[in-house]
Amino acid sequence: MIQILHKTNIDFIKYRKIAVWFSIILTVLTIVSVIYHRGFNYSIDFVGGTLVQLKFEKPVKDDLGTIRSAIGSLGYGSPEVKAIGAENGNELQITVRSSKSTSATIGEELKSVLLKDYPQNKFEVRRLETVGPKVGGELKRDAILSLSLALIAIMIYIAFRFKLSYGIAALIPLFHDVVITAGVFSVLNIEFSLAFIAALLTIVGYSLNDNVVIFDRIRENMKTGMKGRNFIDIVNISLNQTLSRTIITSGITFVVVAFLYFIGSEAIKDFALALMVGVVFGTYSTIYIASPILVWWNRKWPIKP
Repeated sequence: MIQILHKTNIDFIKYRKIAVWFSIILTVLTIVSVIYHRGFNYSIDFVGGTLVQLKFEKPVKDDLGTIRSAIGSLGYGSPEVKAIGAENGNELQITVRSSKSTSATIGEELKSVLLKDYPQNKFEVRRLETVGPKVGGELKRDAILSLSLALIAIMIYIAFRFKLSYGIAALIPLFHDVVITAGVFSVLNIEFSLAFIAALLTIVGYSLNDNVVIFDRIRENMKTGMKGRNFIDIVNISLNQTLSRTIITSGITFVVVAFLYFIGSEAIKDFALALMVGVVFGTYSTIYIASPILVWWNRKWPIKP
């Protein structure tokens, strides 16, 4: 295994109480954000509606008020109109999202009203999606079910491969990572889409890999019978032994995902942001959530190799 750090002796478990309070604060902020925004900002994937993207010949950021007024006259309720993409001469796009379930003719209706009320800037329809409310509800249910089943299956797998204590110690950090990532999206009021659910499942798998590596090292060190070492010492030694691997794996993954976020297309930005948050907190939770849980469990019910 490549080593970039040699013979480190960091007392990770010493800071477990600070980490717990930090996680509690982030969880509370997530709850407050959800209450403030009156729930999560679900995309049309989950609530139904019509999504239209328009590409204009000229920048339109200064004309959003005019465009909103024009679209509002169509009686779609309160559609969301926002500029997307980076400004690159005349390469700007506008996304119009309405909660009203309509057919594809909404594209023609938008074109008609904008040609009439906003004729100074030509455009073309780049994307048109319509999702019915019943389909959206089914997608939301399936997304929650798939994520829940994934977490339960992981706990069972870890419990069989290691022991129940390891299964619990793996499940809580995974749940923590999902909550914190969802909290970041809630605070920033970013849409929850199917891509976001895919990102959460990816984060769960990534965090699980970290947990398994460290749990394996803890179990191996316990079997070698480190004389004069208590369980906290063994956990700290195991974390230090895998620290180089953790830094290399997490660092490379974060850099790659960051490139996707900053230079990738708009369609992948939310997915990349979720992965960036997940990589950071997945690494943090493995060290400061999963490992302290094992320490706490060992005090109540001693863990055997």
